[in-house]
This record gives sequence, structure tokens and C-alpha cells, in this order.
Amino acid sequence: MTGGKEDNNTELASSLSQFPKKCKGEKHVSFPPDEEIVSGFAEHKDVLRDVDSITLVDVISAYKKSCLKHHVEPTSKILEQLQEVTDMQSRARCLDLRGERLDYHACESLEDILKLVQFDFISLRETQLEENGASSLLDMFLYYESAAHLDISSNTNLGISGWQALSRLVQRSSCLWRLDACDMAIPEYPAQALSKALLGSSLAVLCLENSGLSGRPLFTLVNTLKENTSLQELYLANNNLNSFQDAMQLGDLLKYNRCLKSLDMSNNQISDSGLEEICEGLGAGKTRLRNLVLWNNQITYRSMVHLAKILPRVNTLETLNLGRNNLQNGGIQLLKESLIANRSILRLGLVHTRVGCEGAVTLAEFIAESRRIQRLDMRRNPVRTAGLMALWLALKINQSLIRLDLDTTPKEEKEEFLIETQKNLLQEICDRCVRNASAAKERNLQPASPGKGSQRLPPLPLGMEQGQIDGAAWGASRCANSHST
Repeated sequence: MTGGKEDNNTELASSLSQFPKKCKGEKHVSFPPDEEIVSGFAEHKDVLRDVDSITLVDVISAYKKSCLKHHVEPTSKILEQLQEVTDMQSRARCLDLRGERLDYHACESLEDILKLVQFDFISLRETQLEENGASSLLDMFLYYESAAHLDISSNTNLGISGWQALSRLVQRSSCLWRLDACDMAIPEYPAQALSKALLGSSLAVLCLENSGLSGRPLFTLVNTLKENTSLQELYLANNNLNSFQDAMQLGDLLKYNRCLKSLDMSNNQISDSGLEEICEGLGAGKTRLRNLVLWNNQITYRSMVHLAKILPRVNTLETLNLGRNNLQNGGIQLLKESLIANRSILRLGLVHTRVGCEGAVTLAEFIAESRRIQRLDMRRNPVRTAGLMALWLALKINQSLIRLDLDTTPKEEKEEFLIETQKNLLQEICDRCVRNASAAKERNLQPASPGKGSQRLPPLPLGMEQGQIDGAAWGASRCANSHST
């Protein structure tokens, strides 16, 4: 037995001796040929943008080489815009890629531009971005701090990675102050990612028009914005926001947020019951809202009682746009005393609100009493001779109103001389507004700025010449390609 065991051990030792011994922890490393060791390297973004040595020729040459490397054709639209760059030491005005198809390789080819040039505004609207390309490009924007204003609207295939990259950009960028992400659905997960990013973001303007936010996505967004301390302008037009949960959420936003200055809810379904929720939030006393746009929200004269209750207490609101709602003369009568008592409103929008001569007379009483109102928009209303006469008489007293927008074409009258009277009154009203504007300049009392968005207000002239411009376009800044009115 013993001899047999020894023979077996000898055979086992002999068989093991055929394999090389391995020390504990021994590793094997193989190296490729020298020319293959380094395939690329990451350059520091500050070194890459050495503006003292970079020329426009360098930028264009780098872009063309990058296109060659990624097997894409240089885009003439990009080359034309690069030719317009005049100062390499500051941000270029714009990189507009709207309508250009950007697949993954096209996105990668842009990096050599982004290394060398930063922009005030980059438009990626309708560029058919896909998940991988979007993720890569947005990470470049973050690394190189490429854009102060980014429009990524109308890209419906960002995917999870694309939305994650966009959220990282919003959260970490030190230069991005405005984001437009319109005309593409933002379901629950992207809403969660974007909302989380907004907690630590320095973003000041967020435009989410026609993004399907009604319901859970809006709830997620509002819960974050209650604690946000940087966002000043929020645009939520065309989101099918309803008069129940959605209006309640927006009322809570106004109740708890102290930094939001502009809120645009145009073309939704807030209605009378929803306006009550909005007014409750406004009346809580914490909001610093300056611009409120409620254009085309199925609001009627019945809910003006809620607005009338809070207007005397709201001392920051400068723009109130109620255009394209069925206010009628009765709604104006309900608002009159509150408008007189209010000491902050500078701009009041009443386009297409079915206000007739009786309502115009009521507004004339407000104008005569007000020392603050600067613009009143009453276009697309059936205001005839009697209403115009009242407004003209009020302007003989008022010294603050510098814009009174009325239809330039006289309304039908039974007597021909009344049509001529309307024409004369329209001209007199225009002249009075111009006179008030000149007097204000002489007194160094320029019209108060509507806030950070003022540079994006349409440059409308004084008086009556702007009649062709829609009433929804003022009171707050608009997203590129603003929604239908």
C-alpha cells in the first residue's frame, strides 16, 4: 500500500514539472509596436484656446482636417459663419446649424472648432441629432464652455444618453444662461434628469414650449424649481396645461419661488378655475414675478374677480398679458379699481379680448388715474368713436403712457363723418403718446426695463405703426420660432 502511494506521488510530481512555475501575483504584460503605443491624447482646454496665436485661417484649416479625419464633407454654412468671426479673444456671435443633419461623425468633426472658438449662441434646432452624436456633442459643449445660449429644439431622438448629457451641461456649465428645448416631448425620465440638474444650475432662462409637460413631468419640474435660486424666466407655451393639477402646480411655484421674474403660459387651457390657483400663488406675497403672460387660455370675465383681489397686493408685476381671452367689458369693469390701486403694472395686454366702447371708457378712467402705465395694447377689439374719444381725453391728463396700440383701420359706423372722426382720434392718440415719450426722456424717466429678457423684446416703434404685430409677442422674451397665436 505504501509503495503504491509513493509511485503515484512520483507520477504527479513528474507531470506537474512539465508546466512552468508561477509566482504568487505574477503578471504578464505585452507591448504593441512603438508606433502604436499612443493613438491620441487629451489636451487641456485652456492650452487649446491660446487666442494670441490662433487665427481664423487656423480655425478653418482645423475644421477641414477634422472633416477629412471623420470622413464628412465640410459644411458651407459653417464655413460661411466662421468667416464672420472677427475677434478670437471673445465669444463669436453665433453658430447656427439649424436644419443641418448632424450624425455622429458630423458631431465629432465639430470638436476642432469648439476647441478654438466659443459662441454666444449655438442653434441645433432641427438637426436630427441621434443619441450617440447628441451625447458626444453636448459633452464637448460642457468641456469647452462653448455656448452661453443653446437651442436644441425639435430633436426628438436624443435618447437616454443625450438627455443625460444635456442635464450634465445644464448642471455644470458656468457660462450657459439660456436653454431652448421646444417642440419635442419631455417624458418622465428626461424631466427627472433635467429637474435634478436645475437644482445646482446657473441657468437663467428655460424655454420648454410644446414639450408635452402636462401631468407628471410638470410636477417633477415644479418641485425642483420651488428651491431653484437662479432661474428667472420660464416659458411653457403650448403644453396643454390644464386647469386642475397643472394650474395648481404653477400656483405652488409662484407661492414658493422667489427668483422667477417671467412666466409665459400662452396657448394652454388654464381657464377660470386655473387662474384662481395662479392668483392664489401670486397673492401669497413671496413672488417677485415681473412678467405674466396668459395669452389664449380660455379665461373669461368670470375669473377677473380673482385677479382683482390680488392686484393691489402684488407690487412687482410689471407686465400682464391677458390677450385672446374672453374678458369682455364686464371683465374690464371688474379689474378697474384694482388696476388703479396697483402701483407696479407698466404694460397691459388686452388684444382680442372682446372689449368694446364701454370697456374702453372704463380703461380710460384707469389711464387718467394711473401714473405708471406705459403701454396698453387694445388691438383687435371693436372700439369705435365713443371709446376712442374717451381714450383721447384720458391721454390729455395722463403723462406716463407712451404706447397705446389700437387698430389702424377705423371700425364701421352708421355715419360717414364718424369714420373720419375715428381717423383723427387715432392720430391724436398717437401724437399724445409720442409727446409723453419725449417728455419722459427729458425728465430722464426712461421706461422701466422688463428685466433680463428686455433685449429680446421686439423692437416696436411708438404709436400706432405696429398694428400688424401680434399681441402675444410682447411682455416676455420669445423662443426662436415662436408658437402660433
